[in-house]
Amino acid sequence: MHLVLEYTLAADYLERRAALRDEHLALARAAHERGELLLAGALPDPYDRALLVWTAPRETVERFVAADPYVVRGLVTGWTIRPWNVVVG
Repeated sequence: MHLVLEYTLAADYLERRAALRDEHLALARAAHERGELLLAGALPDPYDRALLVWTAPRETVERFVAADPYVVRGLVTGWTIRPWNVVVG
């Protein structure tokens, strides 16, 4: 079972992310090292969304969202967690 966390990014995301990026990436890298987070990244042109693919329980993903400085400081204006029914890979 995989979960997809989709972030909706603020219009000024690119301008504001530098101050929070190290903390955000440290949180994501720690989740990746634990085997919870498989892939993560922003969708460009325009930078309005980001996707994070998880193999962890929903509660783990929700804890990540609550601690993510991008969410806490308003770079993420909305988010959803959805199951992903992977059929290949």
